[in-house]
Amino acid sequence: MTETDAHESDRWVEFFVRRGYPRARRLASGMEGTVYRLRDGTVAKVWAGRAPEDFDLTRRLYADIAGHPLPFGTPRILDAEEHDGVLVSYERELGGRPLRSEGEQPAPDLPRRETDALLTVLRALASVPGSEAMRRLVIQGDDRPLWQGHSRFSDALAALVERAAGRNLDALAAQVPGLAGVVSRTASSLRALPDRPESVIHGDLVPPNLHVDEAGHPVAVLDFGFCTTVGDPAFEAAVTAAVWDMYGPDADRHTAELTRLFARELGHAEEVLALYRTAYALITYDLFGMGPHDGHFRWCAALLR
Repeated sequence: MTETDAHESDRWVEFFVRRGYPRARRLASGMEGTVYRLRDGTVAKVWAGRAPEDFDLTRRLYADIAGHPLPFGTPRILDAEEHDGVLVSYERELGGRPLRSEGEQPAPDLPRRETDALLTVLRALASVPGSEAMRRLVIQGDDRPLWQGHSRFSDALAALVERAAGRNLDALAAQVPGLAGVVSRTASSLRALPDRPESVIHGDLVPPNLHVDEAGHPVAVLDFGFCTTVGDPAFEAAVTAAVWDMYGPDADRHTAELTRLFARELGHAEEVLALYRTAYALITYDLFGMGPHDGHFRWCAALLR
């Protein structure tokens, strides 16, 4: 989520004032929608592109995660309604502050408080068992639940890699020589993986989605949904190492540092982490824009090269 200075003429602020929340104000915006603080302890999310009729799955996902003992808070839906075809959910407010704000550059040497917080979150999420709701989720950009027709995460991910690469194959191939071979090798390597442990995967552990207290301890993890599913905790670790600093001047060094740390402390093989990073690039390359003008597309293409 990113903080915003939107003025009080925001139509949703006026909507919440009419709903009995005179102190409502716009708080932050992200991929899923815009969040408004209504009063102490309660926020509302105005969802972007989420159909009201399929929201029960999100409610169940949040409940499955929040029902497991964790050392930090996670979202919980209190109520939901539809207004002018837009889904509005009411949720408990999670505390803390973002570990790093959107656009804030990390230090050249990642501080211990950041790496300790990441290890705490990764270990905790790896303890949350998979559920039926998690297996029914659709990864953003796809047209079906990830697990549909599959009984193993690696097989489901391989099939998604093949579907996603075909969505805008020409645009990606123009930037990645030998793309067909990259896709084929990645899918084959995924299908060759042995059975792995399964737990919830957040899929977007970027600094604004991890809130900490003054001492740097994680107190909340936000914004499940972009790439949330159930699967191998190594996938979560691989993606986190890659996206924690995607565009900074030390991004490559930070990814390598976190990859080594997660391999050592969490027991993941570095070659498996590298494979999952490649898969992540292939399933998300076109979700924000296409072509070299888009930063995420450029990042994915560079990784695949």
